[in-house]
Amino acid sequence: MDNMSDVERLIAIEDIKHLKARRDRALDTKDWATYTAVHAPDHISHSDGETRRQGNVVNTDFVIRALHDKVSVHHSHTPEISFETPTRARGIWAMEDNIYWTEDGENHWLRGFGHYHEIYEKRDGQWLFVFRRLTRLRVETSGKFPGFTSPVPEKA
Repeated sequence: MDNMSDVERLIAIEDIKHLKARRDRALDTKDWATYTAVHAPDHISHSDGETRRQGNVVNTDFVIRALHDKVSVHHSHTPEISFETPTRARGIWAMEDNIYWTEDGENHWLRGFGHYHEIYEKRDGQWLFVFRRLTRLRVETSGKFPGFTSPVPEKA
């Protein structure tokens, strides 16, 4: 039992939704200071087919390298959020990511569909990401996405 009142739970859910929105916006606008700040220093992140990353700075550096020459558009929706304690929660979000880049003068794109599996902790009064795993159900791409290994992208 999480020992939270209904009002406390609803406020925490809204806070976590705002956290997720800030993360997605920071990622797509390449606001790396905000992106780093919404993740706990000991954050763990990985996507299927990628190397597991530990630490908010290590994770941000990986994302900067992966997206430095690309435009990304992320959509996260229909969250399922549950609480282990008043300061620790789990979430599953349906997601879609769209990534666009130019290689050898040709425009390319990737469109992925799947779920984020996340853990959040409230530290010093602020909710932070402490764990994220991305699982993709389907990927469509115009060509090879640099660094993307799993699942095998489907050419549209």
